Amino acid sequence: MGVTEHFDVIVLGMGPGGEVAASKLLSGGKKVAVVERELIGGECGYWACVPSKTLLRPPEAREGARRAAGTRAPDLDWPAASSYRDYMIRNLDDAKQVESYEEQGATVFKGTGRITAPGTVEVNGQALHAEHIIVATGSDATIPPIEGLGDVPVWTNREATTLKEVPERVVFVGGGPVGVELGQMFARFGARVTIVQSADRLIDREEPRVGELIASALAEDRIDIRVGRKVTRARKDGADAIVELDDGSTISTDIIVIGTGRTPRTQGIGLESVRVEPGENGLPIDDRCRLTKGLWAVGDVTGVMPFTHVAKYQGRIVASNILGKAARADYRSIPRVVFSDPEIAAAGLTEQQARERGLDVATATVNLPESLARPWTYEQDPRGEMGLVADRERGVLIGAWAVAPLSSEWIHQASVAIRAEIPITTLLDTAAQFPTYSEAYLTGLEKLGL
Repeated sequence: MGVTEHFDVIVLGMGPGGEVAASKLLSGGKKVAVVERELIGGECGYWACVPSKTLLRPPEAREGARRAAGTRAPDLDWPAASSYRDYMIRNLDDAKQVESYEEQGATVFKGTGRITAPGTVEVNGQALHAEHIIVATGSDATIPPIEGLGDVPVWTNREATTLKEVPERVVFVGGGPVGVELGQMFARFGARVTIVQSADRLIDREEPRVGELIASALAEDRIDIRVGRKVTRARKDGADAIVELDDGSTISTDIIVIGTGRTPRTQGIGLESVRVEPGENGLPIDDRCRLTKGLWAVGDVTGVMPFTHVAKYQGRIVASNILGKAARADYRSIPRVVFSDPEIAAAGLTEQQARERGLDVATATVNLPESLARPWTYEQDPRGEMGLVADRERGVLIGAWAVAPLSSEWIHQASVAIRAEIPITTLLDTAAQFPTYSEAYLTGLEKLGL
């Protein structure tokens, strides 16, 4: 083992959470070592958020042109779209990111890091020591125990977002964000898509109405949706992969894409050496994102919420605490977006979650084309619905959702209102720009009747 190097902070894993923490600590004058076994930028930058949203945009733009008055839908160009995707993911090369962090003053170690004792990480046979270690090792796609899955072509989000050619037939196992987003993208680029969802609706962690609305939208893209069904077996039959369902039906396909959640990467990183036992969903952090003294965790590995923006938020929380500025995480209003067309956006509690907490709940829904001018100026045959959840006793908003164009942008108004606990009386005493989708909040707030 080489000579031990000493740092103020070691960041183990350089996805979005690790990157934010490292950058802020470097700006704060700390001596930082960053350790990454794959690519600086992590899952989001190379195999998830960035490539998927890049590939979703061209067919979304074509559909937008088709729905707008007085325009003709442009042709899709897969070679051009995939080439731009490759540019956006830097051709899976992080050399510039390594150089950037070194210019900021970090010491970059490319290799698998492992905690060997409190304050000590070993990487490439070298010991690194620091007062603080931040675990930001991310997560892996969860592969369900389906008989025969190893005998057929199976993709996770990684293969599905870096593909070279669009398959003719694709079966998505899982009707969450991966299945909905990539299923729609594949379908619009010409694939015959089936989504198999074991729950009784798509996007089942949100309001039931959300699942109904997005299922209707996906049906317009001729996607075959099988809800309340489980894949029991996969097998090869000549050139086809056969997916067997629990109702006895079968689906022939070329590729199976798994989108059944994420598993935190807690194994093999030496947690036993610091007496940290992973919980059922990830590492058990407190509201400062701390595991034990001098040991912190951010991002998917915590199991809090598997979103890039949560990892970045936690990175800020940890950096602030290490730099002596007390900060605590509050997840009540974190936005949740599925970048389908139309977009799905939500923040705060669902109605069911609120009632399970014993709150006196008021709800309201707004059909956007019936209430606003903006949907009609935006597209022909306009779509969109939103909902609000309020706490009657406190007179504040506690949840919101929308299935509508651009909802990823205007959901943040609800997020801020929930986080700041702005009284509904104050929210009602505001004026939204006309014509915008944001006007729906006033309509919804008035329908709450509080």
